Amino acid sequence: MNKLRCLLTRRDKVILVFLFAATVVSSIIEILSVGIIMPLITFANNPNLILTNPYSKKIYEFLGFNDTLEFMVAFCWSLVAFYIFRTTYGIFHTYCLSRFSARKLHFFTYKLFQRSIELNYLDFIKLKSDKIRSNITNEASKTSMYVRSLLQLFTEVFTMVVIYLLLLIANWMITLALTIILGIQVYLVMNVLGNKLKRRGAIESQTNANFNEIITKTFGNFKMIKLKGNQKEVCKEFTEVSNELTKTRIIMSTILPIPRHLLETVGFVILVICIWYILAIYKDFEKVLPIISMYALALYKILPAVSRILDAYNQMASTSSAVSLVYEALRHEPNYEANQKCDFKEKIELQNISFWYDENKPILKNVNLTINKGDKIAFCGESGIGKSTLVDIIIGIYKPQYGKILVDSQEINSDNLRSWRKKIGYIPQTIYLFDGSVAENVAFGSVLDEGRVKEACRKANILEFLDEHNGIHTRVGEGGILLSGGQKQRIGIARAIYDNPEILVLDEATSALDSATEEKIMDEIYDVAHNKTLLVIAHRLNTIERCERKVEFTKGYDGSIIATTSNHIRPN
Repeated sequence: MNKLRCLLTRRDKVILVFLFAATVVSSIIEILSVGIIMPLITFANNPNLILTNPYSKKIYEFLGFNDTLEFMVAFCWSLVAFYIFRTTYGIFHTYCLSRFSARKLHFFTYKLFQRSIELNYLDFIKLKSDKIRSNITNEASKTSMYVRSLLQLFTEVFTMVVIYLLLLIANWMITLALTIILGIQVYLVMNVLGNKLKRRGAIESQTNANFNEIITKTFGNFKMIKLKGNQKEVCKEFTEVSNELTKTRIIMSTILPIPRHLLETVGFVILVICIWYILAIYKDFEKVLPIISMYALALYKILPAVSRILDAYNQMASTSSAVSLVYEALRHEPNYEANQKCDFKEKIELQNISFWYDENKPILKNVNLTINKGDKIAFCGESGIGKSTLVDIIIGIYKPQYGKILVDSQEINSDNLRSWRKKIGYIPQTIYLFDGSVAENVAFGSVLDEGRVKEACRKANILEFLDEHNGIHTRVGEGGILLSGGQKQRIGIARAIYDNPEILVLDEATSALDSATEEKIMDEIYDVAHNKTLLVIAHRLNTIERCERKVEFTKGYDGSIIATTSNHIRPN
């Protein structure tokens, strides 16, 4: 509960106070709907009691009735109006509860999404994307359900307590016996089933994450699966996870309605015992009919209320693990980056840069490098040696443990990092394209301007191909499956230059292409970058032959990486 309180804003808590007040009104209306049945049955059974009962007699005389039949007709129509009002208010109350819980679902989902994209990149890569996806979709929904169940629990408990007080006034002995019987059942259900649901809820959260993971990795490697022909093995793995999820859902779906079935049986037994006991005491059926009717209607209200209380409690038990997950994901405020201006007119300086994932295994150690504006620099070395890591530090994806980056003597920090990143266009080895148009993919993350999209596509030498189809509105398919490797790479180039960056970074951007396509694309990149600073990470010499300088990465004696800079003579 403390974790949920931390997840609610001050405004949420104010709204909850109003919702609780509305719930009190709803409960009072429910109680009145029970209480007025007793006089209705009493007067219908013997209209003369209208004139002998002091309360009904005062109403009868105040409203000027001359006949008990007229009074009964008016009374009945008043009850009809009351029940119409009760129904209308009930719908309004349900709407308010639903609106609040739905808005909290939106809030939790948005906050989880926002926190995920604001994560430090180093923290992000430590998390499974399926875990993040599961938190945003499943766990946020369950947390919203927890809030809704809490509101329902309060509503039903308040209603039941007041009806219970009414029954105590009517006959405390019968009511006390009823309390003991129902209390034992509720205790058993909450302790036995509640604990089981908590455990199963935690298992379901983990299994859901595993389920999402296997779907993602299966369709992400669809071509490889077709090539290897290992559909059976993949289906077997899917079946194991799906069976575990199904087993958990079957158990939870079976447990949740058990309280209702038990209550229906116990309630009927209680009603029979009440009728037998009342008849044994009073003997006269006419006198006890109103009391029996009141207890029957009270049980009609109480038993579903108890059932809903148990359902709400069980729902809270099964979703409490989701509240913990959402709380853990949101409890730390992200470090939002300021937008202080950063100018790049002269040079970038790397001073004593050291970086590691594990302190005992340094990747970069005391790297110094100066990049002048307009330089074309190649980063070379064996695979996995730290080329991409250094470039990621330069472009602000990673923060070095030691050392600093200066741009025109201004240190890059959290205040100007956002401005610095906007000066960079990045072309990775694998271009991620979503199932949309070329224009949507090129302008991804920025405001879509068709003129700028066309210009970027023209510079990337893909506009002619697009004009043969549906122009910049040509669909690319999921993952760019409707395009060739070279076309996907050109769209990646167009995306990188769409915002007219001052620096272009190629992270082995053409290594997956054949030599002829690679040569064409590199020609296009050099043409686009003729007045820009270009940083190229590559293995093949032909991709860096037009670079002016080369940074060679080699391993030092202590296992750290040494970056050696040299001039690179471009061929004539």
